[in-house]
Amino acid sequence: MIVRSFKEIEGTDRHVKSASGTWESKRIVLAKERVGFSLHETILYAGTETSMWYANHIEAVVCVEGEAELTDHETGRTHAITPGTMYLLDGHERHTLRVKKDFRCICVFNPPVTGREDHDENGVYPLLTEPEEV
Repeated sequence: MIVRSFKEIEGTDRHVKSASGTWESKRIVLAKERVGFSLHETILYAGTETSMWYANHIEAVVCVEGEAELTDHETGRTHAITPGTMYLLDGHERHTLRVKKDFRCICVFNPPVTGREDHDENGVYPLLTEPEEV
């Protein structure tokens, strides 16, 4: 059994801040836990815009605080994302999140991330893995 809090991972290698300066993520469950998914609390900052494309992952996002506009690049549709709203990127959709109020969300990734990922120039997380245990 694993029990840990977001508070206790602040300032550790599980607390990742993006190179773009638009978000930070506390990665409470990672690939090294070997449970088949990773779990994060992510904050995207008001007034920012982040374009993403999870070509290698499926992501589910639940907004718990704040407000953002989500645009699906493939359809052009936009969605208001507010507390209690979930979106699932089950088709590896390219998308942009425009943050109106600091946006705190809980995210689940499959396959799990290692904790070292940041978006590349295409908005993609690389598919990193943990070495197999012997």
